[in-house]
Amino acid sequence: MSPSPHSAASSASSEPETLATRIRGALSRSRSLWPSTSDYRFLRKTWRKDLLAGVTVGIVALPLALGFGVSSGLTAEQGLVTAIVAGLLAAIFGGSNVQVSGPTGAMVVVLVPIVATYGVGAIAAVTLLAGLIVLVTGLLRLGRVVSIIPWPVIEGFTLGIACIIFMQQVPLVTSPVQAAPGELSSNALVAAVQSLRAADPVYLIWALGAVAVVAACMLIAPRIHPSIPGSLIGIGVVAVLAAITPAPLATIGAIPASLPAPSLPTIDPALITVLLPAALTVAALAAIESLLSARVAGTMADTGAFDPDRELVGQGIASIGASLFGGMPATGAIARTSVNLRAGARTRMASIVHALVLLVVVYVAAGPVGMIPLAALAGVLFMTAIRMVQVATVRAIMVSTRGDAWIFAITALITVSFDLIVAVLIGVSLAAVVALRAASRATGVELEPIESEQPQPHDDSIVAARFRGPLFFVSSDRVFETVMGVGPVTVVILRLSKLERVDATGARVLSEIVRGLERRGITVLIKGVQEHHSELFRRVGVLAALRHHKHLFVDFDDALEHARSHVQRAEAHEREVTRG
Repeated sequence: MSPSPHSAASSASSEPETLATRIRGALSRSRSLWPSTSDYRFLRKTWRKDLLAGVTVGIVALPLALGFGVSSGLTAEQGLVTAIVAGLLAAIFGGSNVQVSGPTGAMVVVLVPIVATYGVGAIAAVTLLAGLIVLVTGLLRLGRVVSIIPWPVIEGFTLGIACIIFMQQVPLVTSPVQAAPGELSSNALVAAVQSLRAADPVYLIWALGAVAVVAACMLIAPRIHPSIPGSLIGIGVVAVLAAITPAPLATIGAIPASLPAPSLPTIDPALITVLLPAALTVAALAAIESLLSARVAGTMADTGAFDPDRELVGQGIASIGASLFGGMPATGAIARTSVNLRAGARTRMASIVHALVLLVVVYVAAGPVGMIPLAALAGVLFMTAIRMVQVATVRAIMVSTRGDAWIFAITALITVSFDLIVAVLIGVSLAAVVALRAASRATGVELEPIESEQPQPHDDSIVAARFRGPLFFVSSDRVFETVMGVGPVTVVILRLSKLERVDATGARVLSEIVRGLERRGITVLIKGVQEHHSELFRRVGVLAALRHHKHLFVDFDDALEHARSHVQRAEAHEREVTRG
């Protein structure tokens, strides 16, 4: 019988409705990833604090942006452009209300070998590719993956980055002529040693004097008043002294008095596969550092909810935007974010103002900025690296547990010696091994003789195996050997009521224990299978391995009574066989 026209029309109309419903659902779910008016709902109450905080953090960010641009093997202009463009875009599109983004020391560590290997011209393409990767990661809602990174790994990673940033400044204070890309090692420690060996003694003395002036200003200014920008004052003092004395200090040089025109980076299709590993490394670092920074910021003040997926979307857009202006990859910066919070920021308007302050500097003060000595920027970054290391935090980790102390130390060592992303991966892997080892120790099985208020003559032929904790692949072999090591008994009762999480390997081991004991002529009874384990046990064959379906019990007393009757029957049967 053919369907009626009415039913056919109804069926046809239901499909577009279903598709439309799905589209509306997808759009509704993605709405949280994009800016909305609710981002600024408290601005009427907080705009004064946000304005002051934005100006403050903009002043603090200026020397850092210039310094990180130079330290990356790029230019001060590229660092400044990145702080403006990426800082503005991340503030608007990001998932944190107070995060301040721009060039960071961690990103410098990754960019130096990329510049040495592929040249300065490859940075814009790497930045664009990395931004696209981070954007897609956010759209796929993978932002909460960072929560798996343990605290010792984060702190070891931070310590390693601080050491690298410190060592990267050594070439800036040893010679007025900066080494060309590839002339020094891509390893910061080796490059620092090479620079010291080739140092110009006269220049080194002048440069260290400039570093000392900046460091003194950064130490003294906050003691006078927390809002005084010691780094900017130190840079100003050094710049003035360099201008009025015969100091041989190299300067930043002329920078454009406006932003460059945006243009799409030229990417040779043949180079995409070559640059993709570098872009993946940059993207991974951008995602990790931004999410960690935003998460830490969320614990420092009540500034609203933090959306990790939207933060990745915002950071991806920020790096894409920076690449269009010839900038470098950007991430959330915990140092500038903490300054933003301490200055009173409560909405993302503060981060927007910070970017606008830097933009004003480009259009109004490009000339004076170009006269800043490189050694002064090195002084700022020396102090930044030192302040990244919290002695109390290091001490707390080192005295916590032996495993966490080793994870911290190894992560820091690998960060300095090899690669940041490799360090994080190895650190997380070590933490997983330590956690699995601890979990395996929590798994226990004890062979207990039968002890009751009314003991029976043959209770020594019965043994109870009491399980506790999780049972999974790490501990399964030890559990198997323990139970199978039971002596010559007639019945073994597996007590499973205290058994926690069980994976397929653990269930398989239980089935092998049952079959192994039954092959030895030992009857196995199982007591206390929890409801959430029963389906897994049925599928893997634990219950099927029992000699009889009545060998499954809920109460231990019932299991013990059955075991005793079984022992009596077994001994009676043995006597009959002996008589016969």
